[in-house]
Amino acid sequence: MASQTEENYLKSLFNLANEKGEVNISELASQMQVSMPTVNSMVKTLQKNGWLIYEKYKPVTLTPEGKKDAALVIRKHRLTEMFLVNKMGFGWEEVHEIAEQVEHIHAPKFFERMDEMMGYPTIDPHGSPIPDKLGRIQEINYLSLSDCKAGQLVKLAGLTNSSTEFLEFLNGRNLSLGIELTIRSKEAYDQSIVVSYLNHNSETLSEKVCEKLLVKVVE
Repeated sequence: MASQTEENYLKSLFNLANEKGEVNISELASQMQVSMPTVNSMVKTLQKNGWLIYEKYKPVTLTPEGKKDAALVIRKHRLTEMFLVNKMGFGWEEVHEIAEQVEHIHAPKFFERMDEMMGYPTIDPHGSPIPDKLGRIQEINYLSLSDCKAGQLVKLAGLTNSSTEFLEFLNGRNLSLGIELTIRSKEAYDQSIVVSYLNHNSETLSEKVCEKLLVKVVE
């Protein structure tokens, strides 16, 4: 059974690998906000336990067991976030820190019951896929809003960033998952996009914001 620290490393490695493809020691140290010697020591421990493969001067690679165990931590995190929003009335901007603590509970029946009570959701409150009990993650192919064109009708389906600050920014503009956006125009100079939604309210979104919004085209 992995310790809380080991689970945090596995989760960070999993997320970095999905984002960058390869993970080196310095990137992991930056992500974990610890020194290089500390990371090197933990990498050796994780390798000894069969969770990763590491050779000096080469990227770190999770083993199949490492990927599965990391995905199961992520499953507990995302199930908890969904439970807090759907069953306890928390805002989507409030749940991350709580889920960070709950994800380290080693009680499979607890999370199975949580999953059952919610009807087995496949995504969390931020649109990210929830791994199944075997650690498998369904691939979801969304578009970035920044890649869309004027005239399209799209539905907000996910986020690439779920920081409290960004979620509060979206709250302030009444933007949430499931909302349909009509793309009115796209500025050639700065790639900002004007959208309308909710009774034709319009909003100008910067390229920085649009890159973080994942959508699917409404046919």
